[in-house]
Amino acid sequence: METLKDSAHLDLEELAQRRAEVYLSEQFKKLISDAEKNVQQIEPKDLDLNDLDILLLDVREPEEFASGYLRKEKHLTIPRGKLEFVAIKKIFEQYGHDVPIVTYCFKGPRGLLAAEQLKKMGFTNVKNIKDGLINWLESGRTLKSYFGEITLVAKKS
Repeated sequence: METLKDSAHLDLEELAQRRAEVYLSEQFKKLISDAEKNVQQIEPKDLDLNDLDILLLDVREPEEFASGYLRKEKHLTIPRGKLEFVAIKKIFEQYGHDVPIVTYCFKGPRGLLAAEQLKKMGFTNVKNIKDGLINWLESGRTLKSYFGEITLVAKKS
């Protein structure tokens, strides 16, 4: 049987958890805001997929990549959580620090944070697709997949 003291203790723990979540949420918003100041974001219309000088960097997890990607040529998938550990080997050693890089993720924040981190690591020409693949699809563009092209289907009213 739960006593009043136990109930109060649980409520305080729940309150502390909620405060921590709000704090972390605010800190995350600040991280994103700071990254927006440091990284140029581009709209889908401003990215030419035929320009093979640009290295596309998908920072989603491998299982997300299977759901659709932008192109196969000069394209890397490095999950955001592994970026710092493999960027030198997979990007710098192969392409140098001046290669034009465009990062992306599904909604935008991971790509934005990855682009900012690459800049901090010394890569000089880094941009991010604003609002990620959601924006890409909403702009009428398509994704590649193992089964063909993917488009956004408009909802019927």
